[in-house]
Amino acid sequence: MRPVEVQVEDLVFANEASAETGVPEAVIRKWASRGAIQRFAGNGRLTGNGHEYKTMYALPEIRERAARYKPTPQRGQRAA
Repeated sequence: MRPVEVQVEDLVFANEASAETGVPEAVIRKWASRGAIQRFAGNGRLTGNGHEYKTMYALPEIRERAARYKPTPQRGQRAA
């Protein structure tokens, strides 16, 4: 993963990045787990259980990858 200069105002949660780019949240999280994009500690908002902080992502990195993103077609129903 290449380090990228990120401004605080560029950090967004996965749901916000998904809404802006059209890339599903699961895909954004997968890119981060594979090291394709950086993830950052949340901004202090607690998640449901009160112990974890939400992960944030750099929107410019997501926009860059989203330009090349093509969703994989889902399988159709099989004939019985």
